[in-house]
Amino acid sequence: MDRKSIVIIVLCFVVILLWQPMVMKLWPPKPAPASVTNAPPAAVAHPPQGLAPSASPAEAPRPQPRPAITFTNLPEETLALSNSNARYVFTSRGGGIKSIELLDYVEEVGRGRRAGGHSDLVTLNQGASVPTLAILEPGAELPVGDYKLSANGDTLRAEGMLANGLALVKEYELSTNYLVNATVRIENRSGAPVALPSQEWVVGTATPLNAQDNGSAQGLMWYNGSSAKEVSGASTFSSTGFMCTPRTPPAEYRAGDSNVVWAAAHNQFFALALVPQHPAEAVVMRKLDLPRPSERETQADSRIAKNPAAYETMMVYPATTIPAGESLDRRFLIFAGPKEYRTLATISAVAGNNLDAIMGYSGFFGWFSKALLLSMNWLHATLALSYGWAIIAITVIIKVLFWPLTQASTRSMKRMQALQPQMKAIQEKYKEDPAKMNRKTMEFMRENKVSPLGGCLPMLLQMPVFIGFFYMIRSAIELRGASFLWVPDLSRPDTIWMIPGLGFPLNLLPLIMGATMLWQARLTPPSPGMDPTQAKIMRYMPLMFMLFLYNFSAGLTLYWTVQNILTIIQTKLTKTTEPQPAAVAVRPKPVPPQKRKK
Repeated sequence: MDRKSIVIIVLCFVVILLWQPMVMKLWPPKPAPASVTNAPPAAVAHPPQGLAPSASPAEAPRPQPRPAITFTNLPEETLALSNSNARYVFTSRGGGIKSIELLDYVEEVGRGRRAGGHSDLVTLNQGASVPTLAILEPGAELPVGDYKLSANGDTLRAEGMLANGLALVKEYELSTNYLVNATVRIENRSGAPVALPSQEWVVGTATPLNAQDNGSAQGLMWYNGSSAKEVSGASTFSSTGFMCTPRTPPAEYRAGDSNVVWAAAHNQFFALALVPQHPAEAVVMRKLDLPRPSERETQADSRIAKNPAAYETMMVYPATTIPAGESLDRRFLIFAGPKEYRTLATISAVAGNNLDAIMGYSGFFGWFSKALLLSMNWLHATLALSYGWAIIAITVIIKVLFWPLTQASTRSMKRMQALQPQMKAIQEKYKEDPAKMNRKTMEFMRENKVSPLGGCLPMLLQMPVFIGFFYMIRSAIELRGASFLWVPDLSRPDTIWMIPGLGFPLNLLPLIMGATMLWQARLTPPSPGMDPTQAKIMRYMPLMFMLFLYNFSAGLTLYWTVQNILTIIQTKLTKTTEPQPAAVAVRPKPVPPQKRKK
């Protein structure tokens, strides 16, 4: 490959990297049409950090399948209860939890409270159209009933009456570890049996963490008694399918067969979960469109999500009949807080509900994620290392553990490189017979005790660690706001500058990572028999990885960069300390006497 081809490949990568901001600059998206259909009551330009939809009636229609929710003309009454974890605001409209302020987490890292007493704390469910534990009836124009609220210490009581003679009494008791114990009693105070139709019990609403959140970690998670199911709202309601083919998104996501042990509306770092005493029949998630950013905002910063959305989650209970003078009781455990593994693991151990599955640490790679998270927290707490240095320390430990295997792999690749002239001679000699050429090549490799898989094995064994690191960093709230060198937040990209005009971020760590990957690729000998042009192309494949990981969290790119640097050091040490292997000569097999020509 000549210099011209290399320049063309590099330019192609640059065009791919800058394509999206260029398109947004030349052909900005059209503004959403104005509509007032089924819009939620709240209206802000961007949703605050937490789980809360916020949309303007004039800008964001809600294409929901269920009918609109109406309210009475009575003024809304709210009451707030607080403990060391959170401040819970209850509303008379629906008798549920309107919002939850998490007292230990700020909406934007590095900021506290604004002037005038306005809270900048992370607020879950803020601005939602209906509160948590509101009871809705599918298929009907739903008036959310008015409840009378009363508080006594850490307990709140909400009581309301329906026109059919049913009385609803809800009691909430604040607990520790971001938990609330809730009891709902539906009493039949009439003189005849009352048929209760199918109901939807509101879990909560999930929104993006910030304007740059693309919603990939936002949606629903529910547990069926044996495994947790994570449902991405962005992919479920996407209008494009495989290979960008157009598709009609569903009106709602519905799952479960009377086995919904718990359900949670969640984003990257926070969750609002509802755990019933007895499993629900099904779980439902619906999409709520949020206001689109303005053209000026998207031009200034290409990272801003173009089509933000929120996702409303509910549990479904079947229809039933309540005899006269009797009642129906349901008990719930409400969790509204951060995805902190130690807290969730404690709740799971006590209640036996596997609520820690909200972290997403399930399956084969989940074991690695848990081990890496616990190790990182131990290094931070015991050795007083910052989370950035803890990630580096873990990377070094992993490299030391894999050192013998990587060293053996480097030796194997070095021997393979030394044997390439002889192997090329074999390939040239038997090029007319591919089967025989492969057989002779394998025989030659066995005689010299080398294997074509020697260079790939260490990478394959380290992939579970890398994937576990990816899942761990994706939801580890410990990294949120953790700074390291020039990086202000290890859970987000380390943007140091926005390119004027394009609004494109300049992220330094992915560029360093790409440079170290290119360096490492130059030190790695090509596989025997590989075409020279193909080998040179493979050397520049790291540019594609840099493109994929360019907007990933700084914590992940920090791990990969340090891993590359350590691998380069080990490769150089092995090459300078190991002697040059001697190749076994290619000798023709002796001809049997009976076949010799006389």
